Amino acid sequence: MGSLQGRVALITGAARAQGRSHAVRLAREGVDIVALDICAPVSDTITYPPATSEDLAETVRAVEAEGRKVLAREVDIRDDAALRGVVSDAIEQFGRLDIVVANAGVLGWGRVWELSDEQWDTVIGVNLTGTWRTLRATIPAMIEAGNGGSIVVVSSSAGLKATPGNGHYAASKYGLTALTNTLAIELGEYGIRVNSIHPYSVETPMIEPEAMMQVFGDHPRFVHSFPPMPMQYKGFMSPEEVSDVVVWLAGDGSGTLSGTQIPVDKGALKY
Repeated sequence: MGSLQGRVALITGAARAQGRSHAVRLAREGVDIVALDICAPVSDTITYPPATSEDLAETVRAVEAEGRKVLAREVDIRDDAALRGVVSDAIEQFGRLDIVVANAGVLGWGRVWELSDEQWDTVIGVNLTGTWRTLRATIPAMIEAGNGGSIVVVSSSAGLKATPGNGHYAASKYGLTALTNTLAIELGEYGIRVNSIHPYSVETPMIEPEAMMQVFGDHPRFVHSFPPMPMQYKGFMSPEEVSDVVVWLAGDGSGTLSGTQIPVDKGALKY
């Protein structure tokens, strides 16, 4: 029996990488899963391959292999009606919602004054506005259930320390920090905790080594803003390492934490 037995979690960006890892780890702790992902291109300005329907199906298989139920939907978190529909279906199927992991996000590159409208609107629209829409759709169901709960907002190290070459991404992730802290105050009376995590250098399709090398080649000074991790000097973290922190924040062992920003960076931000 897992430590979170009987609870229900909604996870965005769940088709692969961190999202899938969070879903599987929570399922291992006894959580039933609502898995959402767009499974399609977000914008022509995002250059790495999008998640697919097959990726989401693999997440379903992985969750079911842990012995838990899963409701999976292909949903764009910028689509308010679709989000509200899936929350309604989740409550009908599971009867409750205890955990939200607002994980979906996209990354692009470019100096701030050289960004196009579409580059800016895509990253802000998915990372910040899409997360707000996710929370707006899910929070009323959590309040109505009356069980308290935990919201984990997946920000980034770029939401604590701005990085050159992706100012629109940093702006969106800083925005998530403010959203987290405000909600922690607003939801305290309902026993719902809200915390943000700030991963750094995680091995996912979002990391495009060739694109990063191009940026550093064009602007060599930028490289100094991307420090190594003291505990893992070369290489990337695995999504599973981030999931360990998500599961802890979802559970009762972190019950004193709300409105907290947790760097998941193996010490990188101390440089």
